[in-house]
Amino acid sequence: MIADDFESEFYDTSLDRFETYEQYLDEHITEEDMFYLEDRELARQLREQNNHNAKAEILTREQFEAKKQAVKEARSNQNKDKTKSLAHTEVKNKAALEKDEFLKALADREQDVLNGKLLTIIFIRFQSKHSEISGYIDYAHRLKTEDFRPYFEGKKKLLPRTTDLSYYNWKTSMCVSNDSPNFKVDANSQQQALLFRNKRDRKVINVDPKKKEEDNTKRIDNIKSDYYKQIVLYDHYTRRKN
Repeated sequence: MIADDFESEFYDTSLDRFETYEQYLDEHITEEDMFYLEDRELARQLREQNNHNAKAEILTREQFEAKKQAVKEARSNQNKDKTKSLAHTEVKNKAALEKDEFLKALADREQDVLNGKLLTIIFIRFQSKHSEISGYIDYAHRLKTEDFRPYFEGKKKLLPRTTDLSYYNWKTSMCVSNDSPNFKVDANSQQQALLFRNKRDRKVINVDPKKKEEDNTKRIDNIKSDYYKQIVLYDHYTRRKN
């Protein structure tokens, strides 16, 4: 199991590949069974009736249906919880959210990012009177580990940290890079920009603007904000395993 696969962390998905109980039984029918019985339906019946005597433990029809239903309900409940807990919908004062293009972009992506349909890398360059920092942020990771309401309310600025995918301090030349639950920072030469490999589909996101975008990755670099020097979003649409 891949540790960053959102769904597999919460419930058993081992039966997902079987649409029916018959398909599940077929998985436990051997070539020897078919050699002697020469009838798949009969082989299924014997496997179902003698499940306790088989080498591998086989679920009964009732157990199979119960587990499938439990997973279905777990997914449904999980999605409902995520929808209810969307930070941008709980903001009381929406003035900052409504006027800031960057915050709107984050709000538009929040649900898909939480549901695992989309992964977004945020590049931010921020300048103050005394310092300038930049870095790449795994939006999904930050959403899961902190409350985003203060950001959507304009009470707090989203800034790169030394624990994010990358962090650079322009004054001190401090440079740090880290893997996140969703991305691995690939080693690269001085001639290449940073490379982030998605842990789920193994696709590489090259943040070099001169490089051609992959089919499932889109770069958005025309986002304007009064609070940041530069903002770029990299939307990566994950390809789930069957």
